[in-house]
Amino acid sequence: MNISVIGAGGWGTTLSLILNERHHRVILFEYFKDYANQMIKKRENFKFLKGIKIPQDIIITNDLKLAIEDCELIVLAVPSHFMRNMLKRIKKYDYKNKIFVSVTKGIEQKSLLTMSQLIKRIIGDVRLAVLSGPSIAIEVAHKVPTTVVVASENIKIAEMVQSIFFTNYFRVYTSKDVLGVELGGALKNVIAIAAGILDGMNIGDNTKAALITRGLAEIKRLGVKLGAYEETFSGVSGIGDLIVTCSSKFSRNRTVGEELGKGKKINVILKNMEMVAEGVKTTLSAYKLSKKYKVEMPITTEIYNVLYKDKSIFESLADLMRRSPKSEKELLSRKCKM
Repeated sequence: MNISVIGAGGWGTTLSLILNERHHRVILFEYFKDYANQMIKKRENFKFLKGIKIPQDIIITNDLKLAIEDCELIVLAVPSHFMRNMLKRIKKYDYKNKIFVSVTKGIEQKSLLTMSQLIKRIIGDVRLAVLSGPSIAIEVAHKVPTTVVVASENIKIAEMVQSIFFTNYFRVYTSKDVLGVELGGALKNVIAIAAGILDGMNIGDNTKAALITRGLAEIKRLGVKLGAYEETFSGVSGIGDLIVTCSSKFSRNRTVGEELGKGKKINVILKNMEMVAEGVKTTLSAYKLSKKYKVEMPITTEIYNVLYKDKSIFESLADLMRRSPKSEKELLSRKCKM
């Protein structure tokens, strides 16, 4: 197929490599013209995927019209806060009759829409799938065995996308739970910031185990409340993605948390980062959703307080531990009134 990947970050570039290996004709769109030219010259995404060569037959371009109109499938790999603007630009070109695959893990702050919901809001009812899971880009680029999920309301589209990406090191499962797959991918970034804070504070493994367990519980509570399938959060796009993002040295969100745990301020941390840490923006979205739908999310609330209210990480940890005693069975029940 003729496939365009919109967004030449680490993940977009990695997916381009997989698609090229699968013998598809790939166009990789880079937003900044100067950087696109540097990538063409060096055949490397030296900012976001250093040391990985980009084959000559992957077309790198800053021409969005070329990327959109000369393809059958469009992979959207731009940060969530750029997605709306990118969709508006795409709408100017001939995008109809194409398949869209969102690989962005985020929730838009103002509208509180997931990326699939935003895509439908801006460009209409197109054929659409989302791809998510525990997939550190540099590991996938080095062909480390990885599993992900592609979800679509139309299972035939999910199966088509599955076959397009499937390799002997990149195993793709299918699902119909688009919302659950998206929420798992987005909300785990908030918990990963908390995990990084624990690492920065040099707190032990007991605490991180508790954090991941209780973090998954509140992700699941919100997801089920919004209409996702509960079992999705026990899969690779739920607990799988949560584990890797809370643990990996390559996780941008965990790294942000680690710097917070060492005493740095969030504005200083973000200023010195090339890559986007989706969890910082998703924290605000998740906090707003928890209030809107009356779902108790204590870890998310404390990360919101740290990032947006300048609350001390020591106070936040203490407040989490001082919460009133509860039954775990009660907490795990989807019918529990939180």
